[in-house]
Amino acid sequence: MYCYRKVKDDLYWVGGNDRRLALFEGVYSVPDGVSYNSYLLLDEKTVLFDTVDHAVEKVFFENIEHLLAGRKLDYVVVHHMEPDHSASLRELVMRYPEVRIICNAKIAAMIRQFFDFDIDSRAYLVGEGDTFSSGRHTLAFVMAPMVHWPEVMVSYDATDKILFSADAFGTFGALNGALFADEVDFMRDYLDEARRYYTNIVGKYGTQVQALLKKAAGLDIEMVCPLHGFVWRKNLGDFIEKYDKWSRYEPEEKGVVIAYASVYGNTANAADILALRLRELGVKTAVYDVSVTPASEIIAAAFKWSHLVFASTTYNAGIFVTMEALISDLAAHNIQNRTVGIIENGSWAPTSGGLMRAALEKCKSMTFLENKVSLRSSVKDKDYEDLLALAQAIADSMPKAPVHTVPAAGHVDANALFRLSYGLFVLTAREGDRDNGCIINTAAQVTDSPKRISVTVNKANLTHDMILNTGVFNLSVLTTDAPMKVYEHFGFASGRDADKFAGCETTLRTANGVRYVGKYANAVISGHVVEKVDCGTHTIFIADVTEASVLSDAESVTYQYYFDHVKPKKQPAPEKKKGFVCKICGYVYEGDELPEDFVCPLCKHGAADFERL
Repeated sequence: MYCYRKVKDDLYWVGGNDRRLALFEGVYSVPDGVSYNSYLLLDEKTVLFDTVDHAVEKVFFENIEHLLAGRKLDYVVVHHMEPDHSASLRELVMRYPEVRIICNAKIAAMIRQFFDFDIDSRAYLVGEGDTFSSGRHTLAFVMAPMVHWPEVMVSYDATDKILFSADAFGTFGALNGALFADEVDFMRDYLDEARRYYTNIVGKYGTQVQALLKKAAGLDIEMVCPLHGFVWRKNLGDFIEKYDKWSRYEPEEKGVVIAYASVYGNTANAADILALRLRELGVKTAVYDVSVTPASEIIAAAFKWSHLVFASTTYNAGIFVTMEALISDLAAHNIQNRTVGIIENGSWAPTSGGLMRAALEKCKSMTFLENKVSLRSSVKDKDYEDLLALAQAIADSMPKAPVHTVPAAGHVDANALFRLSYGLFVLTAREGDRDNGCIINTAAQVTDSPKRISVTVNKANLTHDMILNTGVFNLSVLTTDAPMKVYEHFGFASGRDADKFAGCETTLRTANGVRYVGKYANAVISGHVVEKVDCGTHTIFIADVTEASVLSDAESVTYQYYFDHVKPKKQPAPEKKKGFVCKICGYVYEGDELPEDFVCPLCKHGAADFERL
């Protein structure tokens, strides 16, 4: 039986959930299952975005058949050829023989590798920046090589401002009825699985993810539809910020991952002692037995925390097998920018420490603490002291919070004022036939009886002068859903130079005749000025409330929320690298000269396919 959900207007989720899968890609445990997302657009031309894994093929085709309701399927966009997203492509072509396949040349080549049907007559080839119209919707295509296969592309619906992001922004876990990330407490309940998904599936390709993020920054995105996990329609900045950190290999938090391999418990004992002493020093810790905890969880933790400690017994004159596999995995996933401590154990020849360090030295920007702890079988008094010294060295290497100092008499730190609680509002006014509005951050209820509010407005704003002349205004209370474009529209341009309401879809007015913002606001309050207070650069207008309506249950935005989650973060200047970039997959080789016999470690193309940065 069909099981779909509307995403927006004429767009539907038609994917499926697999809760029986034990290992994703045969490697990564998925105790909560996985979703395979596909989307169907019912425009003048019908467009399917990707297919699904064989495991959910039955409900997938039932969804499509029901929603098409006798219409033919005109196009399928293939963003990524990994079989969990393309396995049903052959069956789709058999069921809908007239369907055209929108893809790039590399995807077409892979279709020939995976399937035996005729792709050439069906292919609608697109490249970087190409567009396609399905009627009301216009799609633009963006190439995203090595996120995380070389053929990957994403598409952007300029009409509804939706990014179909392929494997980017995905999450492990089946969708348990909730399709949208805002329908759950994502940061509390799902962020760990999102991190584990990113670090293990895409983590190796930070440079390529950064390239995609830069392209996405130029798009006005209101929704992200990935191929796994939740659809994002609110608070996109939160998740994008995580992707930015992960792909820069920057720690999310200060703290220590202690990963140990122990045969008879003595190395585990050392790890526990270190963890306890670190906690006493105020350092967060996470401890893992590498023989029990799946490597994917430890890799995700390593991407989260700033410090890593590896403790391993010596085994066959080398590193214990599970620890050796973990370190190899971490290096393969390009871990970097971490501070590392080493604990080794060996009853007659402890060599694991040096070998672990040698393996990790191949990773970029790793800082090794010189306080290596070397055990002989079990922890003795001297070893205990060495563990204390290692704990102290780790604590000392943590970035320190600024020391509080008592301010001098009369000192005024302007930043202290930002600790006051502010909201963000669109203040609107009308004078004659002219409407205008601006962003303000200071509005409050003054009294309950009579109901009065105050708004504080900069005298330089046209809205200020209009209220001064007319004595009436509307205050729209913005919500956390409001995107940056709202603040740019009402806050970054002057009404003296532009019509703030030009092109607005609605003409909402209250009884006082003044416009207000209905979308992205949870309340509107109309005011009639009864008193004015001149404050130099600003005027405080105190007004009777003449009308007030609740528009939605959405949460009101605060000034701090705006700075943390809405306002774009200033990006550090890109590091200028010397080297060569692979034209096929985007891999960067750093160095002044590229060896003639060099082979790209990602796509296996030779030096001829590289160009100088």
